[in-house]
Amino acid sequence: MESTSASRSFFVLCMLLFSATHISFGSVTYDRKGLIINGQKRILFSGSIHYPRSTPDMWEGLISKAKDGGLDAIDTYVFWNLHEPSPGIYNFEGRCDLVGFVKLVQRAGLYLNLRIGPYVCAEWNFGGFPVWLKYVPGISFRTDNGPFKMAMLSFTQKIVQMMKNERLFQSQGGPIILSQIENEYGFESKAFGAAGHAYMTWAAKMAVDLNTGVPWLMCKEDDAPDPVINSCNGLYCDYFSPNKPYKPTIWTEAWTGWFEDFGGPIHHRPVEDLAFAVARFIQKGGSFVNYYMYHGGTNFGRTAGGPFITTSYDYDAPIDEYGLPRQPKYDHLMELHKAIKLCEPALVASDPTVTKLGNYEQAYVFSSKSGQCAAFLSNYHWDTTATVKFNNIQYDLPPWSISILPDCRNLVFNTAKVAARTSQAQMLPTNVRTLLWETFSEDTSTTDVDSKITVFGLLEQLNVTRDASDYLWYTTSINISPAESFLHGGRKPILTVNSAGHGLHVFINGQSSGSAYGTRGNWKVTFSSDVNFHAGMNTIALLSVAVGLPNVGHRFETWSAGILGPVTIHGLDHGTWDLSRQKWSYKVGLKGEAMNLASPTQSSSTDWIQESLVANKQQPLTWYKTYFNAPLGNEPLALDLNSMGKGQVWINGQNIGRYWTAYATGTCNGCSYAGTYRQPKCQYGCGKPTQRWYHIPRSWLKPAHNLLVVFEETGGDASRISLVQRSLTYI
Repeated sequence: MESTSASRSFFVLCMLLFSATHISFGSVTYDRKGLIINGQKRILFSGSIHYPRSTPDMWEGLISKAKDGGLDAIDTYVFWNLHEPSPGIYNFEGRCDLVGFVKLVQRAGLYLNLRIGPYVCAEWNFGGFPVWLKYVPGISFRTDNGPFKMAMLSFTQKIVQMMKNERLFQSQGGPIILSQIENEYGFESKAFGAAGHAYMTWAAKMAVDLNTGVPWLMCKEDDAPDPVINSCNGLYCDYFSPNKPYKPTIWTEAWTGWFEDFGGPIHHRPVEDLAFAVARFIQKGGSFVNYYMYHGGTNFGRTAGGPFITTSYDYDAPIDEYGLPRQPKYDHLMELHKAIKLCEPALVASDPTVTKLGNYEQAYVFSSKSGQCAAFLSNYHWDTTATVKFNNIQYDLPPWSISILPDCRNLVFNTAKVAARTSQAQMLPTNVRTLLWETFSEDTSTTDVDSKITVFGLLEQLNVTRDASDYLWYTTSINISPAESFLHGGRKPILTVNSAGHGLHVFINGQSSGSAYGTRGNWKVTFSSDVNFHAGMNTIALLSVAVGLPNVGHRFETWSAGILGPVTIHGLDHGTWDLSRQKWSYKVGLKGEAMNLASPTQSSSTDWIQESLVANKQQPLTWYKTYFNAPLGNEPLALDLNSMGKGQVWINGQNIGRYWTAYATGTCNGCSYAGTYRQPKCQYGCGKPTQRWYHIPRSWLKPAHNLLVVFEETGGDASRISLVQRSLTYI
């Protein structure tokens, strides 16, 4: 009997220990009022920070600033093409250290929304898909397609299992309280019809069956099946209701600004409007807001999509590209979060009573059974201040604003009254001395016979390069008779090249004959110009340039790039000569890329030329190299490339991204408002380059002898490149 009693006592003790352990793990459920974390309903603020758009040494500071700004959670996509660059070959090191990033979020005491996708859009190259996926036999992206679903399942399982192994889901005691499958699929679902609906349903079930213990989201997907929560993205989401009355109202992307593309203006969203949109969402029952972006960061390397998306992904976010708070946006939102948190007990416990206070004025009052009361007083008029009486107290409501009263009496915050200080960023000189350059020129006369393929006809660019390089050479030869080599009627023959995009450089017998680029509104390229031929054999070399792969659009994996023709010559004796079907040779990339000139180990073994830059200021397809010591201090750094044309830059072998001195055109002279929601369209920068400064992370530098390599595509003045530091002054 004693033995049996002891066994029972031991069993009870084990059960108690198990229960205690189980209770220490988090549980995340939801009802219509919001997420319920460990039994507590919450109003949550989150911010998007994408781990590969900054560097690991920046992560902790960014997360800390997010917490200080009043956020409860961090939101990030997972970037498939970074993590699986080749089938079955994975990379989770450096900027790809997803687990390390999530653990830093956990250490800061914040939650995390893991948006696995694995399609992410995000203005990211190919929408986050690895290019090899396009060449899986029989595949079609984002539809009811067996090969695609198999690949998507494999990667999603990989990421979920990694998180489980590290016990990072809230159900295991970790910070992940939400996960997202797919991304903004509503339009695609309709375009694919029944196959789209079947795929969406499969994706939802696949995700739920992974048993993460936390809810799954689908943003902009009105028919997300239970238990998946559908959510809203946009400038405003107060109009949004989930597709079932028992689901919470979640705003996955509250756009803090907008991204830039080369040749476009700089976008700005006033914080007064953003704060108004968030407060209006909360007063109408919203319970989770994620700012997209809270820190936008940098599209390092060739990760920018579009095409034509800039290297900067600043997004006018509360924390700027360099990791510095943008004022007054950062502080004003912080005060908004404090005010709403004071209202949280009433918000999660009750539905509002709505009272008209005037033609454009309303009061939303939340009253809980335990006596808490919170009120939101709204003025929806665009430009007129209203004076209203609420609870026998008079309040002045600025136009397009919401006043927050956590106790239904005392005003603690108004969305239009910005008390925060304003910061102004400056790019200041550093102590780095004038840079001394060496050069290496690309061979534009011929291409390396050992590294080219030859076929009849024109090939689509991505099918040849597999995105190993932005560049693809198309080369052919034509024989010109002595009679045709002379000018006909005083006119030279005209070469016309039609390309699906995005850029093109033309060389005749090794000599530049001009360039052409698409635009952010039309990627296609047409080059048409007179050219010089001589009697005998002539070489036509066309360098096609990609400026990022598409990241959004129906079946974007089928879209073409490169020279698809026709390629014609007009003005010779036999009329128009179509070269499209004749024999063409192809070479992927540049000679400098093949030689790995940007590498610190390979660059020193190359025969660079030391010479005065005066004679080479406009030399196309030229590599430049110099060394410099790291500047003193710890201010964020950037390269001023205003004197250059277009190309790429490397620091100690790290690619900081594409640069392009493309000037903004169009309407860029301030803010205008339109639409039901007074949508702000604030654009600046006409007559200036869309991007002038390019972020250099401090962690990429050594104290001395840092290698800087620049590849200039069109011709620029490298002698005027300078290293600057970003500094904030407060007004």
